[in-house]
Amino acid sequence: MSINGKAYIAGAYEHPTRKATDKSLAQLHAECAKGALADAGLTKDDVDGYFCAGDAPGLGALSMADYMGLKLRHIDTTETGGSSYVIHVAHAAAAIAAGKCSVALITLAGRPRAEGMATGTAPRNYGASAPDVAFEFPYGATVVNMYAMCAMRHMHEYGTTSEQLAWIKVAASHHAQHNPDAMLRDVVTVEDVVNSPMIADPLHRLDCCVISDGGGALVVVAPEIAKSLNRPLIKMRGGGEALKHQMGGKVDLTYSAAVESGPAAFADAGLTPADIKYVSIYDSFTITVLMQLEDLGFAEKGQGGRLVADGNLITGTGKLPFNTDGGGLCNNHPGNRGGMTKVIEAVRQLRGEAHPAVQVANCDLALAHGTGGSLGTRHGAGTIIMERE
Repeated sequence: MSINGKAYIAGAYEHPTRKATDKSLAQLHAECAKGALADAGLTKDDVDGYFCAGDAPGLGALSMADYMGLKLRHIDTTETGGSSYVIHVAHAAAAIAAGKCSVALITLAGRPRAEGMATGTAPRNYGASAPDVAFEFPYGATVVNMYAMCAMRHMHEYGTTSEQLAWIKVAASHHAQHNPDAMLRDVVTVEDVVNSPMIADPLHRLDCCVISDGGGALVVVAPEIAKSLNRPLIKMRGGGEALKHQMGGKVDLTYSAAVESGPAAFADAGLTPADIKYVSIYDSFTITVLMQLEDLGFAEKGQGGRLVADGNLITGTGKLPFNTDGGGLCNNHPGNRGGMTKVIEAVRQLRGEAHPAVQVANCDLALAHGTGGSLGTRHGAGTIIMERE
């Protein structure tokens, strides 16, 4: 089913906290929900569809629906890590088109910073029942060293350099300086990045995202509801989702599942990468951005380094502005899941509500892309394209 024109994003909210020592996880979800509904001009009583993933506490949707007092006729708990919330937007549009709900609420929240998590640097153990654990956990695979493997392989295959990766952080920092909520607001240089401490060769500290608490929420509604609200009309144009895993040992670290989710979204929208004015790209690490831009079709495979270099991702300077809130590299990365915030900033850009210093001129088409899991092992990808009507 195509989602082109079938639903609109009416509400978006990013929680301002970056360290929530005084808030529970459920409270963060609820505060994000309240903020997004207020932004849309709706209330919790209007919600009849709810979407959440593994970051939700307790029994997930059941616990959160009870906590927030929601009366629902449709729920979706699709779990693909950080890409879940991008996929949720497309699923919400499809559910609305199918008549399963008319006002869909999507929430994300996390407290890794308050809980002292060393997110990305400790081995992940998802439980003894996961089929990969017995084979991979003993070797100490972590998020950062698996992404480092992708970066090293990309460098080997295509000649990508640390300096080219550093330009991604530089662009994010140029944008974050205008975001009062961003964790890292200082503008950095290529030299700053490559001279920062090595975390997992070839990724330096400044190649890695921040660790933050917080969250966000979105409200996706039926067209007739969107047009009855006094809000900008942000229409869904297309969506795609895909998975990539070990494939029985046929491992190629140079590409991601975006090679499938991206073309699916563009085909649904009837558009090409050349039509897009702004991109929100999941940026857990600098290599994540470079690979996604290639796989989504903004550069030929192996040419991502040239695309991102020399300020080409900086608003007002480059041809492809990205992550104008500072992204996960500088602004926030709540609950180790950054897909939600990518959609929120894309909505801001389409509404013309981004900070004036980073607002993209005539921004009428935007893409948001999320990655969840690990590029080096198994991950999900979600791509959506939105248009200001």
